[in-house]
Amino acid sequence: MTEQRSSLPVKKYLLSLEPCAHGGLIRKSSQRYGIPESDILDASANLNPFGTPFEQADSELDLQDLLNTGLEKLEQYPDNRYMEYRTAAADFVGMGITHENIIPGNGSTEIIRLVAECVISEGDIVLIPTPTFSEYEMQCKVMGAQIEYVAQEDIFHLDDNLLDEAKILFVCNPNNPTGKLLLKEQIEELADICAAHKTILFVDEAFIELADPEQSVAYLVEENDYLFIQRSLTKAFAIPGIRMGFGIASKKFAGVLNNARLSWNMGCIADTVATALLSMEGGANSKYLIESRAFIRKEYEFLMEKFSRRGFKPFESSVNYIFVDISDLAMSSSELSERMASHGVLIRDCNSFQNIGPSFIRIAIRKREENELIASTIRQVIYEWGREQAKIQLEENIKAAAAECGRRGSNTDCDYYPCHFEGQDCTFCFCPFYPCEDNRTGGNWIESSSGGQVWSCLKCTIVHQEKVVDELLSVFTVDGLNKESTEKAWKEVMENNL
Repeated sequence: MTEQRSSLPVKKYLLSLEPCAHGGLIRKSSQRYGIPESDILDASANLNPFGTPFEQADSELDLQDLLNTGLEKLEQYPDNRYMEYRTAAADFVGMGITHENIIPGNGSTEIIRLVAECVISEGDIVLIPTPTFSEYEMQCKVMGAQIEYVAQEDIFHLDDNLLDEAKILFVCNPNNPTGKLLLKEQIEELADICAAHKTILFVDEAFIELADPEQSVAYLVEENDYLFIQRSLTKAFAIPGIRMGFGIASKKFAGVLNNARLSWNMGCIADTVATALLSMEGGANSKYLIESRAFIRKEYEFLMEKFSRRGFKPFESSVNYIFVDISDLAMSSSELSERMASHGVLIRDCNSFQNIGPSFIRIAIRKREENELIASTIRQVIYEWGREQAKIQLEENIKAAAAECGRRGSNTDCDYYPCHFEGQDCTFCFCPFYPCEDNRTGGNWIESSSGGQVWSCLKCTIVHQEKVVDELLSVFTVDGLNKESTEKAWKEVMENNL
């Protein structure tokens, strides 16, 4: 197999590439876990949670009308100049931009590929801050680039020699996956530095409309041939199925890119729909986008409060997704993502972002009901995982007790010690009787944060008393931990001590 692959008539560095498979996640999860696709909540895709403009009650646009208009051109080749679209894009951006600065694209990935094709030769050095959007490295690797990774916090302090050697520096603003937004003054400074070293600064503003469009640096392009800006309609208007985007560059740079891009790279439907979206009154400050940003901030605050729990460290975000450090959770990002998927909720495992490690996830902000589902599913998954881990520990405790002739001694090594009283025995931190629903233990029903009732063991101390632990171990070390032994232990031990 290796010999066959190595003899393929392609560039050798292409053999190790792995394509993006995001679009298949819902179907893959549905097939794997037997959940209908319609019941799966995709919080891994970071789209505008406000919904498409067509869904709004006061929308000035009708999707079906636009589709019909686009289909009228079905038997024609598109006008490769895309003048209406480019003019609409320029008006949408403002800041002195004209249609001559606009490069139309079939989504952001094609635009990244176009710049890479026109700029990068095999062996060229490309600078990619980490973590960030993985398509930068993917498209540059196709061109045979040498990728140099730098930390996000170091992009303003790059070595002069490195910048002299680098062909291009990618900056995602706001960054994906962290959600951090750099101010336009910071990007302006970086653009000047890159231009002085003749290094192209590629600024990806795919999420700028959902954060703060006033922080765009589109106004700089005409005076800087080493600056390129990318915009995407996919994220802002929540329409990933119709591939639409555009680049912004100086007239000279844009002219070359327009000549080099694939002819007719936007079909009649994308051209018609995108032009209409960009032509909405107010542009980046249309009523729709202003309301979208307000909606995102409200739901962001709701989710940040929900995520501020033991084991979760959410990062502040300027946009419609939240980057979360789960290194204190003792569960990897891959395991958490898989467990969430088994419950029908998809989140982004960030281990694929330049191998930043197994401790980060990204969760898209959704509508309130969906955000509540995300939060409650996380609680359920962590509870289930915690019960599994505690049960494993309990079984080890019982084995250890059996090896010590039925007495293990007081266990005070539990992470939660002392959650009830000083000197407690945490052998049964995982309570085999949960939920016993017996008020005599001190346990009681309480209101859960998501609504409904949940059994709380906060005031139960009986299974942490040394005498009770010894008696319970006398049962479990002989009979093992199973349904029958649990019923026996309750009857012979718990009932006698309540």
